[in-house]
Amino acid sequence: MAPIGAAEYAERAKAAYARAQGAGADVVVLFDDQYIQYFTGFVFSPTERPIALIVGPGGERALFVPLLELEHAEALADVDRVVAYPEYPGEVHPLELLLREVRRLGVGRRTIAVDHDGYPPVMGYAPVKLGELAGVGTSSFSVALDEQMARKSEHEVALVRESARWGAYAHRLLQAGTEPGLTEDAVVGAACAAATRAMNESFGVPYRQRNKWVRGALAIYRGQIGPAGAFPHALAHDATFQVGDTLVTGAAADVWGYLSELERTMFLGEPSAEQRRYFDHMLALQDLCFTAIVPGAAAASVDLAMRAYVDEHSLWPYWRHHVGHGLGQRIHESPFLDLGYRGTIEAGMVLSVEPGLYVPGLGGFRHSDTVLVTTSGIELLTDYPRDIASLTIDV
Repeated sequence: MAPIGAAEYAERAKAAYARAQGAGADVVVLFDDQYIQYFTGFVFSPTERPIALIVGPGGERALFVPLLELEHAEALADVDRVVAYPEYPGEVHPLELLLREVRRLGVGRRTIAVDHDGYPPVMGYAPVKLGELAGVGTSSFSVALDEQMARKSEHEVALVRESARWGAYAHRLLQAGTEPGLTEDAVVGAACAAATRAMNESFGVPYRQRNKWVRGALAIYRGQIGPAGAFPHALAHDATFQVGDTLVTGAAADVWGYLSELERTMFLGEPSAEQRRYFDHMLALQDLCFTAIVPGAAAASVDLAMRAYVDEHSLWPYWRHHVGHGLGQRIHESPFLDLGYRGTIEAGMVLSVEPGLYVPGLGGFRHSDTVLVTTSGIELLTDYPRDIASLTIDV
């Protein structure tokens, strides 16, 4: 399974520049690390030292980095040129040096298309507005970039599909290793280590993390064990598993920077009638959402269908969030399956579908699956049992 190649990065940059030019800009300047990764393959941890990508005529790309990132960028970034500056704050402000590179391309004298008007405040960085420094207007380009990222290429879909395969493998290890009396850290640690080792051996190349959200192949509980599962975004607290627990899992894998999302509701021992009731409602909600996802439909319509079911069955006390969101390089991308989102569903989008119910004192009830929108509906990219019998752990 190969990573995204130079030709695709170049085409992405050309498409983005053409869109920006059509909106009246003569250059694109990006500061967000996820956008920079999308157009160059360069993965880094943002600090107070600005890093930026300049996209000029024809999609030419210049990556602007502090000196301490120079060798890192030259080795890993797919760009036409890497430019390094000494340090921040430095004798000359990095954004002034960035503008010199913009001017060197003969652009930046009209509107500059940006994701942020200057590098955002990170680790004590004091913001400076790029537009004011350049003496020109800036236009926000983030929505256009998100729309571009939402439509996945065949190569991107293949990477997400492979991520889903290894996420499911890790989840099987997690489920098999969960027993009463064991702790969350012990079970999760063993499953992640074994799954990552197997994935690396399968790929046959040394692993290097390409995704900032996921490392290796993982399956986790994230603290959603027993009553704590009623917190949709709980944090791990090394709980000890007990008979009767409702368990909510999460699994994924970093495959050349792309990820997927698999979540399941499981039970440690035979589920009670109350646990079965909420599980059945959750499963019905997800099935309903699967049916509602069709190309050309409003993204909001999926959330509205889910909300109608919640209303019909008086489940509002247990509702906490919308149906789902885009996936790919980022763990959350647009579009959002939310009644307030104005866009439409299109073929080629990859989405999480994860309606959930959260019952205080009992736990959370949420399956999440990754789906590809096709010309007629969806293809399920995650492959793991969804029925209650398969997700009940014998004790």
